[in-house]
Amino acid sequence: MRYLALGDSYTIGTGASAKAHNYPSILAARLTNAIGRKVGLTNPAVNGFTTEDLIANELGYLGKLKPQLVSILIGVNDLVQGRSVEQYSASLMKIYDAMGALKLPPGRVVCVSIPNWSVVTAAANFGAPEQLRRLTDSFNGLAQREAQARGFTWVDIAEVSTSRAGSRGWISSDQLHRGDTQYAAWADVIWNVVQVPWTAAGAKP
Repeated sequence: MRYLALGDSYTIGTGASAKAHNYPSILAARLTNAIGRKVGLTNPAVNGFTTEDLIANELGYLGKLKPQLVSILIGVNDLVQGRSVEQYSASLMKIYDAMGALKLPPGRVVCVSIPNWSVVTAAANFGAPEQLRRLTDSFNGLAQREAQARGFTWVDIAEVSTSRAGSRGWISSDQLHRGDTQYAAWADVIWNVVQVPWTAAGAKP
C-alpha cells in the first residue's frame, strides 16, 4: 500500500516530538495494524509551503508513486502570505485536478481542512483573531466545495483543533504549531472517516 501525504507544516508535523507523531504517520500505523501488512508512507510536506510550493515540489509524487491513498492539508501559508481566496482557488484546483487524474475509488483521496489556528498565541502576529478565523473559514469553504465536487472525502478538523485548548501537549513550545496530543486528536477524527474505505483498499486479494 502506498500512501502519499501532501501539505505543509501541519502534515510534516512541525511541533511534534517525533515524525511518528504527525497525523499521516499515525494513520499509516493504524492502517498497517488493520490490514496486517505494511503501508508505505511518503510525506514530502515542508514547513511554510503554500499551494504554489506544493505544485512545484510535491505534486510530482502523484505520478511517480501512483499511490492508492492520498491526503492533503494545505492553505494556511497562502493565507499568511496574503494570497486572496481567488489566488488560492486557482492553485488548489491544479492540485485537486492532478489528484483526480489518479481516478482512485471513493474514499481514497482525503482533503483535510485548515485547523482553527486563530486562537493560538502566536497567531496574533498575523492579524486579529476574528479576521483570521473569517479568512480561514473562506479558504476552507472553497476547498470543501471543490473537493466534494470531485468526489473526494472532506474532513473538517476545525472543531477538534480547539477542543482541548490549554491541555498539556496540545500546542507546541513555539505557541503556533500543534503538539503530539493535538496531532493524535486530528488522526482520530480522520481515521473515523477513512477507516472503512482505506481498510478495504488495503485488504489482501
